[in-house]
Order: sequence, then structure tokens, then C-alpha cells
Amino acid sequence: MYYLYFQILKASLSTTFEFTQNMMFKEKVVATYQQIQDEICTALEVSDGFGTFEQEIWQREGGGGGRTRIMQNGNVIEKGGVNFSSVHGTLPENIKKAFKVDSENFFATGVSIVMHPSNPFVPIIHLNIRYFELDDNTRWFGGGIDLTPHYVIDTDARFFHHYIKDVCDEFNPEFYSSFKKNADDYFYIKHRAETRGVGGIFYDRLQPKTANLDYESILDFSAAVGRSFIPIYTELIDRNRDSAFTEAEKEWQYLRRSRYAEFNLVYDSGTKFGLETNGRIESILMSLPPTAKWAYNFKPIPDSPEALTTDRLRKGINWV
Repeated sequence: MYYLYFQILKASLSTTFEFTQNMMFKEKVVATYQQIQDEICTALEVSDGFGTFEQEIWQREGGGGGRTRIMQNGNVIEKGGVNFSSVHGTLPENIKKAFKVDSENFFATGVSIVMHPSNPFVPIIHLNIRYFELDDNTRWFGGGIDLTPHYVIDTDARFFHHYIKDVCDEFNPEFYSSFKKNADDYFYIKHRAETRGVGGIFYDRLQPKTANLDYESILDFSAAVGRSFIPIYTELIDRNRDSAFTEAEKEWQYLRRSRYAEFNLVYDSGTKFGLETNGRIESILMSLPPTAKWAYNFKPIPDSPEALTTDRLRKGINWV
């Protein structure tokens, strides 16, 4: 009898300990992501030299909320968002089916960034780092970073890929090649038969069994990806911010922005998840460019910079 009681008590204490540890881990993820949002906003304001972020604190009906920070009409950034969210609630049936899970409740937190620069030679950049949890046994990290130049400059693309490969290699030498392929496949506009840009890395459902790392180390990797944003993007800004451009090159930028909008509205899983879980519309759609154009059946002149860029919008290019 005493042995049975001891075993029950032991099991109860173990469950309580695991629950407490998991709650502490969630709080650590949230605090880390909030700090990364702060670091990126501060550095971008310095890099831009004029623009500042406006912040909105919002609450989600159903549970949680976030901090939306938007910069508009800066020296470099025409429109950009650095968003943090931490939300929880009931998982819609269609999302349960998409995730192939039976759990009713979810917790999700992350940082999402999109920058639309005014100069056509400064690229669009996107970063997302996130943590998703259904229960103690069903939780994972996801995210990535990718570059969408209006004009593909090979040296910039190689710099970007080398930098992010070095970040990946610190944690697992197989990450970069695997996650780069994921990005090529994910950031692909099927109805245009072209990639959104020059790729980057993309990963989802990253867990100890798939990453060969424990959860703490995966969080460290997620944070390292997040903190790669500033050294990468400030370098690309400094390389190209003073490049002169013509009205025709500005029109090309508007066309490339339209492709970005098409991808986000048709294919992007984060946009779909936000809309399906009653997310904040302004925060979800902050990724859309301030101005875009759809010209009918536009064809770049052969051997032009526009044609060269179009040729680079394909899967499988080895940038390293």
C-alpha cells in the first residue's frame, strides 16, 4: 500500500516538475523573442538615420497579444514591420487537419519581419522565428530568413548565403543545405514558375529528434537566426542605399513587389495561420508593400539587368 502511494506521489511530482519546467521554458522563449525585437528595431533606426518605429500593443480575442512596430517613409525603409506576438487559444478544425493533430489548444510566439526599402537596389528581406506548442509532447520551432532583391546582385546574394550558412554550421553542419532546399521549395510562386527571390533558409517542426539538439539549443539556434538579421541587412543597406536609379528601375521595383504580394496572399502559411486563428489583420498584412504594380504580360529586354534578375529566380542555385 505504501509502495503504491509512493509511486503515485512520485509520478505526480514528476508531472508537476515537467509542467513547471515547460512553463519556464515558454517564458524564456517569449523573453528572448521580445529582446530580439527590441534589438532589431533599435539597430534599424540607427541604420535608416531618419525613420522611427511606431508601436501598437494589441490583445487577441481568444488569448494573448503582441507588439506591432512599423516604420514608414524613412531614409531607406519605405515601409517595414518588426512584429512580436504571443498568442494562445483553441485550434480551429481546419488548422488541426493541416497540422494532423487532435489537440484542442495551442500556444504560439514569434518575431516576424518584412522590410520594403525605397531604393530598388536595396533588397526586400523577410525573417521569422517562432515557437509553437500544443502540449508538453507536441512542440517545435520554425522560421527562417530569405532575401528578395528587386535586382539580383550576385555578390550580395553570396554574402547573404555565406553569412547564414555560418550561423547554421555553428549548430549542425547539415542545417544549411537542408534548410536552403526548404526555402527554395517554399518561397516558390507556382503560378509564375519562379522563386520569390534568392532564397535563404526555411525550417519547420524543428524538434530534438529532427535537429539532433535539445530544446534549449534549438532556442539558441532560433535566436542566432534572429540576431543574424541586423549584420546582414545593415551591410546590404550600406552597400546599396546611395545607388542612383531611374524611373524605369523604380517601375521594375513595383513589378517585383507585386510578385511578393502574390506569394504572401496565396501561399504564405503564416498569413493563412494568422487569418484562420483570428489574428490581428493589420499585423498579419504588414508584410505587403506600400506600392506595387501589375503590368500586363511584361517581358524584360534580353540581356538587361531585369532579364538577368529573372534568370536568377529559380531553385537550386549554389550561392556558396
